[in-house]
Amino acid sequence: MAQIIALANQKGGVGKTTTSINLAAALNKAGKKVLLVDADPQGNATSGIGIDKAAINIDLYDVLLHEADLGDVVLTVDGVDLLPATIQLSESEVQLVAADRREYRLKDALAKVADQYDYILIDNPPSLGLLTINSFTAADAVLIPVQTEFYALEGLGQLINSIELVRQNLNHQLEMAGILLTMYDARTNLAKQVAEEVRSYFDNRVYQTVIPRTVRLSEAPSYGQAIIDFDPKSLGARVYREFAQEVIKQYG
Repeated sequence: MAQIIALANQKGGVGKTTTSINLAAALNKAGKKVLLVDADPQGNATSGIGIDKAAINIDLYDVLLHEADLGDVVLTVDGVDLLPATIQLSESEVQLVAADRREYRLKDALAKVADQYDYILIDNPPSLGLLTINSFTAADAVLIPVQTEFYALEGLGQLINSIELVRQNLNHQLEMAGILLTMYDARTNLAKQVAEEVRSYFDNRVYQTVIPRTVRLSEAPSYGQAIIDFDPKSLGARVYREFAQEVIKQYG
């Protein structure tokens, strides 16, 4: 049965999609069967893994609103299965409000395929709306990427409160997988100070792996590839391989 991990932070630009794509690819290279769910209407995980969104006729929107069969929607790219998203998904936030089991739509869909995967990773939008609530309700754990920059901790309290509310009311098994420090620039004192602050506040809930800010890591999505395929010998590829091993050690 798959370990379902939602990647979330209502702040944008913290490395959610970068981590979703690269963790999925690294887990796959480590021999794990992975489904990457793009739950962000911007569809950056979809394009970042090499899919032309304009060519997609059916996506997560159809799964959530019309109960489309995942077998008709899932695409496979470099060994990773993808449940894609397009801008059409933005309509679901409004349409789900009146839907039956509105918070459970994603959970119900993933339950049908969970035994086919080792890991299901859900890339969420930078908000705490119904798409993210669906993700939290479906997930076993929430992984929070936090950039090592000024205001890094801003809004984290609200996010953790949202996780707790979902745990109490919708998904009693939900836990925090951990916090991943991203965009780390070892040349700056600020990055070091922020990393120390996050670790002092969250202690052992912070992953040991730290994702650096590198040019190659930021270039990879424009080529539609994970860093492990785009430049396997790069620093970014190495740290995501290390992070995948840390996740495997955590969940098996």
